[in-house]
Amino acid sequence: MQARLIKREKGLMKYRKFGKLEWEVSVLGFGTMRLPLTGSDAVDVDEPESIRMLRYAIDHGVNYLDTAHGYHRGQSEGIVGRALQDGYRERVKLATKLLARRVESASDFDRIFNEQLERLQTGKIDFYLLHALDGDCWPKVRDMGILRWAEDKMAQGKFDYLGFSFHDNYEVFKEIVDAYDNWTLAQIQYNYMDADFKAGRRGPDRRGLEYAAGKGLALVIMEPLRGGNLAKEPPSSVAKVLEMAPRKRTPAEWGLLWVWNQPEVSVVLSGMSTMEQVVENIATAGRSGPGTLAPDELSLIERVREIYDKLSPIPCTGCNYCMPCPNGVEIPSIFRIYNEMNIYEAPRMGWSLYMGDGGLREEQRADQCIACGECMEACPQKIPIPEWLSKAHARLSSEE
Repeated sequence: MQARLIKREKGLMKYRKFGKLEWEVSVLGFGTMRLPLTGSDAVDVDEPESIRMLRYAIDHGVNYLDTAHGYHRGQSEGIVGRALQDGYRERVKLATKLLARRVESASDFDRIFNEQLERLQTGKIDFYLLHALDGDCWPKVRDMGILRWAEDKMAQGKFDYLGFSFHDNYEVFKEIVDAYDNWTLAQIQYNYMDADFKAGRRGPDRRGLEYAAGKGLALVIMEPLRGGNLAKEPPSSVAKVLEMAPRKRTPAEWGLLWVWNQPEVSVVLSGMSTMEQVVENIATAGRSGPGTLAPDELSLIERVREIYDKLSPIPCTGCNYCMPCPNGVEIPSIFRIYNEMNIYEAPRMGWSLYMGDGGLREEQRADQCIACGECMEACPQKIPIPEWLSKAHARLSSEE
């Protein structure tokens, strides 16, 4: 798949074919799950800055926006809708999602969809996705008649195309792809850490990417930087490997270019939280394409992956689907602290963030877990959360 390059007034953007459609998508899409905040809670979205970032991205060639009913606890869709006023709606394709595991009856389909249209201030959605499908919730919504409902909505002109986002293994992915002949897109987690099957990882991996592309589906990539973890200042063991590269790049640039190097990929979603990230990612998109990375650079990334595999024990992306915990445990924060302690080999830092002043409150810590299992049902990665919470508490509560 060759990317088409279009020069904008203040930058470059590349475009690729979107599956079977006669439409080209910008290689960079704007994911709105991690908009900038004014406080510590996900609902404290900085709306003026979010709108400024979204419009800047559109002005510089981004033509695919991704949101969902539950992002920022329901705030994301409304902000996207307001950002798309003043003529911006006509310049993009808009994707939103129905969280399948939250559906209790078929009546929820219309109720949620109508609420989304109102929030987004639009009469039609371009791409509607069944969100976070896995082996548990897919049979449930399938048997409720979700595909028949979707066909009716498309016939009514309420949305143009149906797709799904996915968090499970390759076998379940293949089953869902084969269950419906008119899927337009599949949204999957894919990055250089999640490219191949390994025990404990959840995702269709490289096999799924190739299978869906072979069926003509557009591949929309989420978590290209693994929840931002691959964009951070790397640990010394990783930094030493990256320093060996003849061409210097930021960690985020390495991660994004690796995904764009895959010809099956249509669009890469980035959950950008600052204007600096928007500007940097747009610039990187202009340098992207299949074959961009030389064989020695791909080998270098493989070495980086091997190092990270040994350093980061919990495969958490910080998606927050496990929250809120009914017992008040701050699960993603605990896992982030635990992983970073291991990656950066900094037990004192881990203890400080967990137990110290300004760290987690006592009622938020892992020893408050009662192993009710709600978090495991919601976790896209299928992490054995109570087990890891116990391990994390034992390690993080010690300064040694």
